[in-house]
Amino acid sequence: MFRLIGKIVETNINELSEFFSKYPVSIVPFLLVGFIGFIVIMALYALIAWAFIKLSNKIFRTIEKKRGKKIHLQFAENIIKLAIIILFVVIPLGGDQISRSILGSAAVLAAVVGFAAQDVIKDVLSGLQISLYKPFDIGDRIELEDGTAGIVDSITMRHVVLTLIDTVKLIIPNSKLNTATIRNLSYEYVPRSAEFTFPVHYDSDIAKAKSTIFEAVKASPYSFPGKKSKSGEMIYAPVYFIALSDSALNMKVTVYYESSTPTEVLKDDINTRVFEALGNAGITIPYSYTNVVLEQA
Repeated sequence: MFRLIGKIVETNINELSEFFSKYPVSIVPFLLVGFIGFIVIMALYALIAWAFIKLSNKIFRTIEKKRGKKIHLQFAENIIKLAIIILFVVIPLGGDQISRSILGSAAVLAAVVGFAAQDVIKDVLSGLQISLYKPFDIGDRIELEDGTAGIVDSITMRHVVLTLIDTVKLIIPNSKLNTATIRNLSYEYVPRSAEFTFPVHYDSDIAKAKSTIFEAVKASPYSFPGKKSKSGEMIYAPVYFIALSDSALNMKVTVYYESSTPTEVLKDDINTRVFEALGNAGITIPYSYTNVVLEQA
């Protein structure tokens, strides 16, 4: 568009020069009209780009409602937005010249190949691989090589966002995550589980202690029946009197919970509930202490 206008001006440069020499006062209106025309054309391109982006967002939101948030959909949405920007911003501002320069220059081609090895391109290509092969998806809980665990929040063309404890966000470049060994704790949905051991005093009623712990676990909004009984029914795991320690009777229970629930959140809730329940039931939680006997000479 702008190149075409430039050619028209270049073709008629002599006539324009002659006209302005006769009517110099018309230069300012001419420039003003040209500037206004430039603004109008750019606004038109921006409006079209905005309309296409809004349409793209609407289409992807509709797909998400039917199929849920998926990592390949989110990555595809970012690619389409980039294509729209190139189509309605880069090309109108001289994209044909850019294309001709790239295609006509071996030096530029070599530069592009060299640039393709840089971090930005690696992140984009890695993001494409992640979205295609899906080692994890939006909402999955993954654990990194250093032990950091979080829930996959989103993916962009350059990085993946994980939500850690207390909603802290961890930003990881796609290229690093694509080559790392990760544990996907939500892969092919299997309920997660955590084991808890609660010590009670030797004088405690064992049956009452087991029942109290079981009911506290069952009351948690994060636990659910994840153990299959002999009849095939899904039940909460029972509490076992697992060991006699030096100063306590150890009760052990396995708690099942959704893969999207942070482990620290579950442990905080279960430990708090059981501690309060045992106290309300009059069951003592023992602690180590030392008797010192002084002998008088």
